Amino acid sequence: MPQRIAEVAVSGTTPGSRLAQALRWLAVLAVVLLIAGGGVRAQDDDRALEDITAKYHFISTDDTLAILDEEGRLKGYIEVTQPEEESDDVLNYDIVEGSHKKNHVEFRTNRIHGKFYRFSGTVERGKGHEPKDSDYLHLIGDLDIVTLNGETGKEAVRTVRVYLKSCGKSERPEE
Repeated sequence: MPQRIAEVAVSGTTPGSRLAQALRWLAVLAVVLLIAGGGVRAQDDDRALEDITAKYHFISTDDTLAILDEEGRLKGYIEVTQPEEESDDVLNYDIVEGSHKKNHVEFRTNRIHGKFYRFSGTVERGKGHEPKDSDYLHLIGDLDIVTLNGETGKEAVRTVRVYLKSCGKSERPEE
């Protein structure tokens, strides 16, 4: 009887069964690498935001930040609706300096009536799946609202932590 068990054990390791076992291991390895590769690709997509051109919701619901990313140099504007008691005008602050390197974003606007904006933060992929979707991108960082005193020339800086979501195509007026 012990001899038969030994024969079965030896016969279970034929060249054909070794090949089948090796193929099973290769299949398992291929699945693991495929899953791991998908995760790496998703992380790379988050890091490789080469173009952040979009319109973003700004501080209030009626305000808009528009960014045009030209190979890391930012252009654009911020449209700020004035409070009703002040005026019915919309002020357009042009971005006069701006840069985008990897996921870091900085910009500064021109000055209107002694006021301008500075932003420093990061850009990340949002919950939207395509560039036309709402929250495809978002900017997270510190927004400085700088006001210059006309008499003294001193700057008063109010820093606000902001989370600015990109607008979806259905949220933008026809362009």
